[in-house]
Amino acid sequence: MPPDPDEHSDPVVTSVSLAAEAALLEARLRMLREEIGHVDMRIKAVSDTLRLLGGAAPPAAEAPDGEECCESSGRGSTE
Repeated sequence: MPPDPDEHSDPVVTSVSLAAEAALLEARLRMLREEIGHVDMRIKAVSDTLRLLGGAAPPAAEAPDGEECCESSGRGSTE
């Protein structure tokens, strides 16, 4: 974008600039999706390990907000 909003630049230059920016954004989006995939795999691996160690409640025993129910795990407050 030109420094002065009243100054009009060449539409071809603007189009090329926007296309280049779009290509960079698409590449960044691909990288972020890959990283999210890696994080998802790590979360699953940790969840599986915790489940094997008995440190996590089965999915059916989780509260709706994602917290574990204390009654089913035998842990938590002693109220």
